[in-house]
Amino acid sequence: MLSEPVLTTRPEDGCDPPLLVWRADRPLRAISSAALGGGIGVRRWVVNATVPMSYHRDDPAAHLAGLADGLGLAGPGVGLLTGVDVAEVVARADTGVRAWATVGLGTPVWAAAPAPAAPAQRVGTVNIVVYVPAALSDAALVNAVATVTEAKAQAIWELGLPATGTPTDAVTVLCPVGGPAEPYGGPRSAWGAPLARAVHAAVLDGGSAPCLPWSDKRTG
Repeated sequence: MLSEPVLTTRPEDGCDPPLLVWRADRPLRAISSAALGGGIGVRRWVVNATVPMSYHRDDPAAHLAGLADGLGLAGPGVGLLTGVDVAEVVARADTGVRAWATVGLGTPVWAAAPAPAAPAQRVGTVNIVVYVPAALSDAALVNAVATVTEAKAQAIWELGLPATGTPTDAVTVLCPVGGPAEPYGGPRSAWGAPLARAVHAAVLDGGSAPCLPWSDKRTG
C-alpha cells in the first residue's frame, strides 16, 4: 500500500521549498519517467519536490537522491521536480485507484509540434503519481502510462488549452508486487478505466485554478 503524501519542507539556498513524500509499507512495482528512479522496477517511496523557476542544476537525479537521504528514505524510490507549489496537490480516487497531480500549465504544448518549443519561461510541469491496488504485468504498466497520458490530455483539452501537456511532464504508476498480474492497463480495462477517471479528475481540477510558480507565491 502507498501512503497518502506528507507535505514537508527542506532548507535550500536560503529558503524552505516544499516537497511531498509518499512511503510504501512494502516494496511496490513501479513504472516512471522521473529523473530519479525512472523505468520499471521495485520502489519504496516517491518524492515530488518544488524548485524555484530559476532552477539550473544539471544533475536532478543526484539532487533528488540527496533530498531522499535527508528525509531518511531508504532503498530505491522515485524523485520528481516541479516549479509548482506541491502543497496544491490534487488527489482523486476511483474504484480503489488513487491519483495525485501537481498541475502547472504555464507552458502548454502540442506533443507533435512543428518545431521545437522555446525554452519554458513559466511554470509548466504536470507531475502525476498513481497507485493501482492490483499487480500489473510489464505490458499493463506501459499501457497504464499511456492511459494516464491520454486522460491528462483529455483534461487539458477540456480546460480549453490547445495542448496535450507541457515539455516536462512526468508520470509514475505503482502497484503491488506478486500475485496474478493483470494483463491490460488501457482505458477500457478493469484497472485502466478507473485510473483514467481518477487522473482526468485530478488534472481537470488542478488545472482549473491559476497556478503560480512557487517563487512568485513567496514574493506575493
